Amino acid sequence: TVAGGRVEVEVSNTGPSVPPYDVPLLFKPFHRNSSERPLTGSSAGLGLSIVRSVATAHGGDVRARPRDGGGLVVVASLPASLTP
Repeated sequence: TVAGGRVEVEVSNTGPSVPPYDVPLLFKPFHRNSSERPLTGSSAGLGLSIVRSVATAHGGDVRARPRDGGGLVVVASLPASLTP
């Protein structure tokens, strides 16, 4: 969506429930909601950290909230236009 000079992209997934108090920790490198998800070797806990770093580098931000029924809703917000 585009509003107030910003573009927002919302992505949601299904998965284990994430307690609201744990959501901010998911943006820290190598942090995983490991109490609910077995370690399979296919995830290092870097995804949301990288997404936030890229968004911040472009003048944006990323926020997340638990999704009803499990998983997360993640919203990336970026400026609608970048000036060089």
